[in-house]
Amino acid sequence: MSNWIDSGGEEPRLYSARPTNCKSERRGSGSATRCLSVTRLASALVLVAFAAPLGHARDRGQFANTNADLKAWFDGLRSGKGPCCSDADGSALSDTDWDSKDGHYRVRLPRYASGLEGRPQELVWVDVPEEAVISEPNRVGRTMVWPIYGYMGVSIRCFMPGSMT
Repeated sequence: MSNWIDSGGEEPRLYSARPTNCKSERRGSGSATRCLSVTRLASALVLVAFAAPLGHARDRGQFANTNADLKAWFDGLRSGKGPCCSDADGSALSDTDWDSKDGHYRVRLPRYASGLEGRPQELVWVDVPEEAVISEPNRVGRTMVWPIYGYMGVSIRCFMPGSMT
């Protein structure tokens, strides 16, 4: 016969409540758990160390014959949103890929930074914020845009109108 009444009988109890008459179970020691965490962290750091060189920028020599003054000018370009970086980060636009109306600009850009497998890249019109327009004279003559692709879509960091204005 069990001691049913002494164990609480019909008294309600939580499902997570453990009976008191069971043998205590031995849990794994803290050092084993800590060792597993350190091993996982070390493995992640090794993977990052091997992948890091793949993400660095490379100079492939495509700007070797560039005018040094023009390159310095590009490197110093800034809009109200910050530095534009350089000519390498910007994209030249044809006259059909940008327009102005009432002093506001818009550009036509790919929706995503890279194409989807086997599908043509979809182009969308993006309004250029006033603070992204570069106010100094255009020394190259062509219209350029510096887009930023993020999880919210495409936005414009810098825009330099060309000869159409």
